[in-house]
Amino acid sequence: MRYVELRRHTDNDGDRLSDQGIAEAERIGRDGLHPPYAAFMSTGAQRATQMVMILRHAAEQDDVEITSATGLRSSVEDRWRAAAKAAGKGADLEAMRRVDPDLVDHESRLMAFSLRRIVEALPEGGRALVVGHSPTNEAAVLGLAGEVVPPLAKGDGVLLIEDGGTYRVEPLS
Repeated sequence: MRYVELRRHTDNDGDRLSDQGIAEAERIGRDGLHPPYAAFMSTGAQRATQMVMILRHAAEQDDVEITSATGLRSSVEDRWRAAAKAAGKGADLEAMRRVDPDLVDHESRLMAFSLRRIVEALPEGGRALVVGHSPTNEAAVLGLAGEVVPPLAKGDGVLLIEDGGTYRVEPLS
């Protein structure tokens, strides 16, 4: 079995964590981690990388490199924003799919490919901590595990579990 903790970054001000976001990331570091981690990853956005740095330090694994998972970051973020706005506040991927089915289907496949590569690079029993964004985290899970997860609030996440080539998703406690 292999595990990926897939989290959304905490509160931000532009592309940096806000003071509240830093405090929330530190709280997650104290109360919500499951080390040791074989990998720490960020989509490459500064706010995601900043959160990974806080969590990696909290896990006492500063010697583990943070790598980029740019395939979990969309190149059509404006289109996602438009679909989310049209679908309504708090919309999940199914609601966005009704607005822009090609977007959700295509991006879910692309992001699933990237998420699968992360899982496959882990050793047996290994665990990765990945910080990204919403709704692209949810799209990656949909594409790989076939499950629609509720929209992730800032700082929240899901646990993706790979077991013999099958995937399931659980809430991240």
